[in-house]
Amino acid sequence: MADKPIGAVAHYFDHIEVAVVKLEKGSLSVGDKIKIQTKSGDFIQEVTSMQIEHKAIDKAGIGDEFGLKVDQPVEKGDKVFLQK
Repeated sequence: MADKPIGAVAHYFDHIEVAVVKLEKGSLSVGDKIKIQTKSGDFIQEVTSMQIEHKAIDKAGIGDEFGLKVDQPVEKGDKVFLQK
């Protein structure tokens, strides 16, 4: 099954390795696997935690912007896909 595009990186804080992701489609939960498409190559990781306004959340929906710890550097505009 093909990866489902769900959003994009809106900002990246390199000193804490956290991406702000804007969810444009569907939902995302802790435990889901995502693929982030970067200029230097794609990588896959599990969502281990998400935060909105410094508060932990278990699930994000359409229109939410949330912080997500990432395994590799990303840039604004990098695409985020839900792995199924």
